[in-house]
Amino acid sequence: MTTQVKVKSPKMFAFVLMIGGFMGMFSETALNMALTNVMSDYHVSAVLAQWLTTGYLLTMACMVPVSVYLTKWFSTKKLIISGIILSLIGVVIAAIAPAFSFLLLGRIVQALGTGIILPLMVTVLILIFPIEKRGVVMGIMGLVMTAGPALGPTIAGIIISSLSWHYIFWISAVLYVVILIIAINKVENVSEITKPKIDILSIILSTIGFSGIIFGLNMMAEQPFMNIVVWGPLLIGILALIVFVRRQFTLKSPMLNLRVFKYGMFNLGALMVFLVILCILGSGIILPIYIKGSLMFSAIMAGLILLPGNIMNLILSPIIGQLFDKFGAKIFGIFGFVILFISMLIFAFTISAHTPVWVIICNFMLMFIGITMIMMPAQTNALNQLPKELYPDGSATITTLIQVAGSAGTTIAITIYTIAMKHFSETHEKISETVLIAHGAEKAFWYLVVLAFIGLICSLFVKKPKVDN
Repeated sequence: MTTQVKVKSPKMFAFVLMIGGFMGMFSETALNMALTNVMSDYHVSAVLAQWLTTGYLLTMACMVPVSVYLTKWFSTKKLIISGIILSLIGVVIAAIAPAFSFLLLGRIVQALGTGIILPLMVTVLILIFPIEKRGVVMGIMGLVMTAGPALGPTIAGIIISSLSWHYIFWISAVLYVVILIIAINKVENVSEITKPKIDILSIILSTIGFSGIIFGLNMMAEQPFMNIVVWGPLLIGILALIVFVRRQFTLKSPMLNLRVFKYGMFNLGALMVFLVILCILGSGIILPIYIKGSLMFSAIMAGLILLPGNIMNLILSPIIGQLFDKFGAKIFGIFGFVILFISMLIFAFTISAHTPVWVIICNFMLMFIGITMIMMPAQTNALNQLPKELYPDGSATITTLIQVAGSAGTTIAITIYTIAMKHFSETHEKISETVLIAHGAEKAFWYLVVLAFIGLICSLFVKKPKVDN
């Protein structure tokens, strides 16, 4: 029995959500390439400038769980249009920002809009397409989730070199205007409005929980773990989430229905997605640093070197989606993690100050072949097991995990990279900067090797869930 909700233009409906989602995910990493320019223009430190990324992630991580309430109080069309308008307002504020505080405000406003759009994208796609066609659609959605943050530095590098960092936001504004016009005409209401009682304490607890964890993880890249600014927020965040989880099971109308975790394949799929995001954003921050700092390529060249891997993702995502409908998630999970594991091993063994650039290009392509084979099948298989009424909760849970993984993946990779360089420099006094950076990058990739291996073990237990809605 399928749970398809009939709409007039499902493809245009999906197009609006996917472009909105892509813009939001693209913005997570696009500004990383412009941080030095922002620091120079506004005369701020690197620590303060980094809040343009941290603040974005914090806002999204807090907003996504709240979005479950929003879907039960407001129509799909109102939410999508509101999300796009908020995102548009945010990028315009950022584009014209006369001071750093306005730029940060613009990022936060855009993150609010993205926090509404992303969970809706998953929920709506599951609803408006029949189960036998979900593979293709979710394959394209998987492309959005991975290509956005992966392409961010490449596209931003080209824009910055040709124009200025302000145009990252102006170009985004134009795209938001286009999808807003389409959304007004093509988006329909597909969710059921039940208007449950809003539990303010749950909102406060989830906000403190997710913001505490992400803040602590981000501070770990700058401070030792024993510093209170690291373990303090982490401890507060974990405690708040424990209270939040316990409270959800006592409420008649919980903010986030944690019954999704009673479904084994959902848990496994969510864990596999979490591990993949850790690998994507971990490698995504280490490789540009290594290519620019050790191999001595420019920002544009660094982006172009990584571009073929992203193109591989673009080509394979819809193909994997079609094949998923025939073969299921297990075969893709196993082969995908085997390929990802091999790719991470190659990076760990070959990275040096003299590595030929073709090795980086080819292996990055191999990495994205594996990632593409895992991401969509794992997420789709997880959500397919849930009954219809749990789709919003399931999609919000996975989207929240993606935001936490994004922050954790970046922070842990940078922390390992920094510690490895520090120890290496202490034992090798006369060492060049290029060799030092390569050593740090190599050690960071051994961490990613471990993640890929854990994912491979998880993939062995994947089963096709029985859909009974």
